[in-house]
Amino acid sequence: MVTLRSILFILFLSTTIILYGFPIGILGWMLPYRVVSKISRYWGKVNLQALELICGLGYRIQGKENLPSSTCIVFCKHQSAWEILALQVLLPSENTWVVKRELLWIPFFGWALATLQPIAIDRDNARRSLQKLLDQGKYWLDKGRWITIFPEGTRVAAGEKHHYSRGGAMLAQKTGYPVLPIAHNAGVFWRRRDLKKYPGEITLIIGKPLNPKGLSATEINQHIEAWIEETVAELPRRL
Repeated sequence: MVTLRSILFILFLSTTIILYGFPIGILGWMLPYRVVSKISRYWGKVNLQALELICGLGYRIQGKENLPSSTCIVFCKHQSAWEILALQVLLPSENTWVVKRELLWIPFFGWALATLQPIAIDRDNARRSLQKLLDQGKYWLDKGRWITIFPEGTRVAAGEKHHYSRGGAMLAQKTGYPVLPIAHNAGVFWRRRDLKKYPGEITLIIGKPLNPKGLSATEINQHIEAWIEETVAELPRRL
């Protein structure tokens, strides 16, 4: 039954990607950024609702009071595709994502993603990618947009961790904008490279923003990594 429901959800998700990605990929360049962003937010909300209805997988959020009212840099644990949907709904519409440039090549999804003006990183050219993150990140932060980063750079299975890149921390140290850490256990229910979406309740926790003033990039990373990994370790890791 879990497999059948998961297939039904994947079909629904794929359909919404096509219905959303095709027109936005073509017409999104002519629309105001705020309009495209709001449409993307609605897309995320629809799929979260479908996930709960079809697969019985819901979520709860803790620490909403920690969401700042002003611009910040978001560091989020990356375990599945679920957090991409969830952050679309949770974070403000004025939000720029740091993504692998390969994602922009995915039909429909990548076309729509490109209209959201992400900071696309070429992982084969680390120096150029870092400079691009610092330059474009500061530009968008000063324009009032939030910046969302998955510091491990890729999806990591529940219970595991990868090296936290210093790029986001360097952006915070350079610009002085606070860093907002987010932890969750989505990978327990929506596993990496697994078709099945298991029923249950994902917990997402928003930490207190870190003021980078007086801290080095290494210290910023250490503070954020410690909080995220310690918080994730306390969340349920089994169904």
